[in-house]
Amino acid sequence: MAFNSCSMCKSADKKLEAYVATKDDEMAFHRAEDQKVKCGFGLQGVCCRLCSNGPCRVTPKSPKGVCGADADTIVARNFLRAVASGSACYLHVVENTARNLKHVGESKGVIKSEASLNDLAKKFGVEASDKYERCIKVADAVINDLYKPRDEKMDLVEKIAYPPRVAKWKELGVMPGGAKSEVFDAIVKSSTNLNSDPVDMLLNCLNLGISTGLYGLTLTNLLNDVMLGDPVIRQAPVGFNVIDPDYINIMITGHQHSTFAHFQDRLKDEDVVAMAKANGAKGFKLVGCTCVGQDLQLRGEHYQEVFAGHAGNNFTSEAVLSTGAIDIVLSEFNCTIPGLEPIADKYNVKMICLDDVAKKANADYIKIDRDKFAELSDVLVEQALESYKNRRGNVEIDIPKDHGFKESLTGVSEKNLKAFLGDSWGPLINLIAEGKIKGIAGVVGCSSMTAGGHDINTVELTKELIKRDILVLSAGCSTGGLENVGLMSPGAEEYAGDSLKEVCKTLGIPPVLNFGPCLAIGRLEIVATELAAELGIDIPQLPLVLSAPQWLEEQALADGAFGLALGLPLHLALPPFITGGKLVTEVLTETMKDLTGGHVIVNSDPKSSAAQLEAIIVDRRKSLGLKEVECYA
Repeated sequence: MAFNSCSMCKSADKKLEAYVATKDDEMAFHRAEDQKVKCGFGLQGVCCRLCSNGPCRVTPKSPKGVCGADADTIVARNFLRAVASGSACYLHVVENTARNLKHVGESKGVIKSEASLNDLAKKFGVEASDKYERCIKVADAVINDLYKPRDEKMDLVEKIAYPPRVAKWKELGVMPGGAKSEVFDAIVKSSTNLNSDPVDMLLNCLNLGISTGLYGLTLTNLLNDVMLGDPVIRQAPVGFNVIDPDYINIMITGHQHSTFAHFQDRLKDEDVVAMAKANGAKGFKLVGCTCVGQDLQLRGEHYQEVFAGHAGNNFTSEAVLSTGAIDIVLSEFNCTIPGLEPIADKYNVKMICLDDVAKKANADYIKIDRDKFAELSDVLVEQALESYKNRRGNVEIDIPKDHGFKESLTGVSEKNLKAFLGDSWGPLINLIAEGKIKGIAGVVGCSSMTAGGHDINTVELTKELIKRDILVLSAGCSTGGLENVGLMSPGAEEYAGDSLKEVCKTLGIPPVLNFGPCLAIGRLEIVATELAAELGIDIPQLPLVLSAPQWLEEQALADGAFGLALGLPLHLALPPFITGGKLVTEVLTETMKDLTGGHVIVNSDPKSSAAQLEAIIVDRRKSLGLKEVECYA
């Protein structure tokens, strides 16, 4: 018996919403309704439970906790601790990625983009005649930076960051030392009866944002390019229609693509395909889900034989599992929501975790031994095959074939977009200067069940932006929502304003470009840096804005701190639990403009949010002396 659709969270993806309404599996769409009533203290960030005198809840009648901490101290402390946690998550990812690259060098493994390796070696100042030695030295450079003490600045920041931003960060005193030490000391600073200076804690967030962005985002992508291959622009299917029940289907969740690089190549081998066929399947397929699915999609050109396509984002994953067509779930990082567990049990789906940080209650955990990647791949093949044999014929397969799009433009990166434009940013700059493209908006980050419902604010804001002739670049779970409603497919240009529509038709592109996972926010940073360098200006002068309309978790807050450090206006549909601190709110929404050039904009209405972002773009165009354009009526 299906849940009552009247008590379901709504979705921008109406076909998904209709499908969920037919299922009797509890999903986030149902739990969101049960959690509608929120804690007012939590929303404002004024609840403190750091010591046994609490939890203390600050109110006008009781403006301080037992220790004397006021609202701004409590809010800033909570915010810093959240940013530190988010930063730690991304640093975990880049460290594992670097260790995987080092293993490629030590084992003389597969290098799929030697050009990307050489680019990194050049940036880092690494000299080595042998490509495998270059892998080791590049990886060591990253790992060594992560493990420096806090009072030793990381070497790579000045080598990969935009010089005008580095100068600003030095001026503010926020250049990061060893990234892991910075996270450690941020946790210390935000503990009981220690720091009570809200401004100092907010500046510390910028410090964490820099190492998060440059290492956890930008460098993770560039290291992955070496091992997994450079992204390739192509049309690919998206949505539930990518799932083929004739195959043994493996759903991957997480962010650490290089963890199973050997496995995805192994699935293409003739003996593995033969095993599948001997048991009635055509072969093995990887079904993309969550951010690692976006990365699979980004590089899908390199392994079309085994990559089925990207099915959906984090809060689509439960519905994907409820189709009954998934035979095994491999998780290696977050966005693997606990709600998957009872559905996996119901449909007899094997769950395996490849990193204990993502250990699920009903999953087997296999610790990664990099010297035994080949053995691990064979174990995973065997487990997937056994799960397929045990469950097929005993579960109902229910795939909504009308969900998704057969063609969606994907695989965009900072390198191939520039190549597409003729190996120069000049054509894009000219289109902006002439007003055919008013400006650029990065719509990034998570999907959530708030701010109107699943992906609703993200989709509506994006439609409003492209209507205003603003080109949208997307990265993260937001991308999964945008592509599953067709905004990256042929015909999407009809949603755009007349000028942007003409550009899209001329170039054969949609008005929303898919850069892939949330990690690809680092790719957008490279685009911004290269555009600014081409123009001889700093990043805050660009007609470029950033929105994470449906930010979800602590990692998103660390992303946001990076955006602010870059000097970008950052729009959020919902505030990040700061409104109880008047000073904290003022610093993030106003004072930050004078510090880095960026600031936070909080607005839950997509139309007026787009108008605010458009006004910023128009103002920056005027400052640069570009052709005058009018704001959308």
